[in-house]
Amino acid sequence: MREFRSFFGFFALGVLSLCLLFFGCGRQNALDQRDPAIGNVSAVPAARLLFRYEADVPPPQLPAEVAVDSRDLRIVADFDQNRPLDELDRTITTPDGRRILAVYHRSGDLPGEFRLDLYSGDGKLLRPVTPDNLAVHFHDIIRWSPDSSALAFVGTLRETAVAAPTPTPVVETAEQPPSEDAQSLEPTATFSPTPALPPVMAFRTEQIYLCNPDGDDLRPVTRNEGFIYYYFAWSPNSRMLAAMAVHRREWEELERRADASGLLLTPLGRPRIIELNGRERRLDDALTAVRPVWSPDSAKIAIAFDTQLRIYDAEGDNPTQAAIPLRNELLISSKAYDDAQAAKLGATNAGEAVASQAPQPSSLPDPSSLVSFNPIVQVEWTAPDTIYFETAFVKPMKNAADSVTSFVRWHRIILSPLPANLNR
Repeated sequence: MREFRSFFGFFALGVLSLCLLFFGCGRQNALDQRDPAIGNVSAVPAARLLFRYEADVPPPQLPAEVAVDSRDLRIVADFDQNRPLDELDRTITTPDGRRILAVYHRSGDLPGEFRLDLYSGDGKLLRPVTPDNLAVHFHDIIRWSPDSSALAFVGTLRETAVAAPTPTPVVETAEQPPSEDAQSLEPTATFSPTPALPPVMAFRTEQIYLCNPDGDDLRPVTRNEGFIYYYFAWSPNSRMLAAMAVHRREWEELERRADASGLLLTPLGRPRIIELNGRERRLDDALTAVRPVWSPDSAKIAIAFDTQLRIYDAEGDNPTQAAIPLRNELLISSKAYDDAQAAKLGATNAGEAVASQAPQPSSLPDPSSLVSFNPIVQVEWTAPDTIYFETAFVKPMKNAADSVTSFVRWHRIILSPLPANLNR
C-alpha cells in the first residue's frame, strides 16, 4: 500500500509539472503573438508605444506636391475657346489619370467661391459636379482619394446665385444698316456648356462633400452647421478623412484678432476622423494650428500641440491615444543648437576650429534665453515607426514682405512597441 501511494504521488507530481509546463508555453506563445517584432508598430495601440527623440536631423524626403495654380493646357484651351464667361483657376487629375477636375469661377461669383466640372483624362468635358446652390471653398485642399474612387472638397450654401451676363443689344441706325457679314461677326453671349444640376443639401458653414469619379452621388459627409471644416486629408487606404474643424464664432474671433494685428488668419481647430458613411470621432478638445497626418499604414494619426506630439488610433473598438511631451528634449537640444551656432560664429570670426559636441546641461535651460526654442509647426509621418516634425518661428503678415519664418529645424522620433514584460 505504501508503494502504491508513493507511485501515485510521483504520478500526480508529473502530471502537475506537465500542466504547468504546457500553461507556461501557452502563455509565452500568447505573448509572442500579442507583441509584434520590434520595429513593427502598425498593430500596436498608440498607448503602448515608446519613442526615441533625435534632434536637428535633415529634412524628410516628401513627395512633390502639385502646384495650387497648376492648369492642364487642354482644359485651358477649352475654357479659352468655348467658355469665355468661366475663368479657370486650377485643374486636379486623379492618381490613375482617368479624370481631370476643373476648378473655376464666374464673374458674378464672390471672392473665394468656386465651381467644379469634370473632364475625361484626354481633356473632354464630361459634366458639372457642383450645382448652382453650392459654392466650393478652400480650393487648395480639394483632393481625390489615393485610389481615385472619390473626390472630397469643402462647400457651403451659395446665398446669391448670379446669372451669367447677357449681351448688350446692338442699336442699328437707318443711315448705315449692318451688313450680313458684320452681323455674323457681332459678339454673342456664350454660356457655360455644362447643364444645370438639381440643388444639393447645402449649409451656411463649410462642410465636407464627397462624390464618385463620375461626378455622381454628391453628398455632404459632414452636417454640423455652425462648424467650419477648413482642412482634411485622405487616409492612404482611402477609407477615412482626418479633418480639422472649428466653430464659426471661434473662427470670427480669430479673424478679428488677426485683422487687428495685421496678420494673415491662421486657423486653429480640433482634429477628428470622418468615415465615408458620415460617422465622426473628435480626437481632441484642444485647439492647434498644426494639421494632422496619417501613418503610412492608415492605422494612426499624429498631430502637434505646441511642443507635444499626440498619436491616435484610427480604428478598433477601443482606440487609444498617447501624448509625447517633448518640451524638455526641445529645450536641451535648442540650448545645444544655440551654443553650437554661437561657437561656430565665434570660431569663424577668430579662424578657429569648432568644438564637435557641447556638454550636457546640468539643469533645464531657460526658454526665454533660447532663440531656436519654438513650437512644432508641421508634422510628417514618413514610415510606420518614424515621425518627423518641424519647429520654427512663423509670423505670417498680410503684407508678405513683412512675414517672418526663422529658426527652421527638423527633428524626429522613432517609435517602438512597449516590451512584453511591461505590457501586461
